[in-house]
Amino acid sequence: MTGIAPALTHTLDQWLDHERALAGAAPNTIRAYQADLLGFMAFITQHVGESQGLAPLARISVGDMRAWMAHERGRGVAARSLARSLSAVKSFYRWLAVREGFEPTSVLSTRAPRFQAKLPRPLSAPAASDMIDQVALQARDPWVAARDAAVITLLYGCGLRISEALSLKGSDAPLPAVLRITGKGGKERVVPVLGIAREAVAGYIRLCPYEITPDASLFRAVRGGPLAPRAIQKVVEQARLQLGLPATATPHALRHSFATHLMAAGGDLRSIQELLGHASLSTTQAYTAVDTAQLMAVYDRAHPKS
Repeated sequence: MTGIAPALTHTLDQWLDHERALAGAAPNTIRAYQADLLGFMAFITQHVGESQGLAPLARISVGDMRAWMAHERGRGVAARSLARSLSAVKSFYRWLAVREGFEPTSVLSTRAPRFQAKLPRPLSAPAASDMIDQVALQARDPWVAARDAAVITLLYGCGLRISEALSLKGSDAPLPAVLRITGKGGKERVVPVLGIAREAVAGYIRLCPYEITPDASLFRAVRGGPLAPRAIQKVVEQARLQLGLPATATPHALRHSFATHLMAAGGDLRSIQELLGHASLSTTQAYTAVDTAQLMAVYDRAHPKS
């Protein structure tokens, strides 16, 4: 980016390598970090009128941070996006301060802008079941209908992300009772597979006109290539319109539903966290659309002193 000293971009690359290798950040996260930090560095370089290496970053003040945030809001950056950028800047500064030996308080003490968190909206159990049934009726080709129903069943029955379901290979079939899934950031987790999900996938394989080879994608597009996430998103969108469900009824909402319905049935919050592959328990709590009283009941049952 124009105006940024080579020393800054080199240091940024080193931090990104650190996040990639040691923190296990996903490729999309690395790209977002890079964009956020390049934008921040470009502003600071112009704001302080210097492009001489790391010195301007080490001398940054509270006023500089406020000026950057005001600049971002002035160019139309939403509060949620700015909070994400600030988080990336703070992570970078924690690493840089240790490496360069300066005090990063002015950056770390900067407060993120407030925004209304968008909580996930799961489907009810009957609506989730209706979604699977409707998807199975939509496609003209029986094998495509079976494929779509199998994917949706994995999202709701196993709590998989759509990318995780579509990353399954022919070598994963027939599905075992337990799947080993590699999720965000390369984190691996073990997920039980319900009998109904195994049957749905087996039914799809029986009807699929393409050979299911070990190294190829398990779920195929109409022309034989790997099935794209957008195809499933369209299938779910069509089904929700037929069923009269809200726009929040998305493939990812089925993952929310998996967590919420497990929680409502008395599932342990920590176990659900492991099934979903969340790094933070607070993320799992947001997924499980349950009230505080129900959460406290779970904590009371699990607490060793209860």
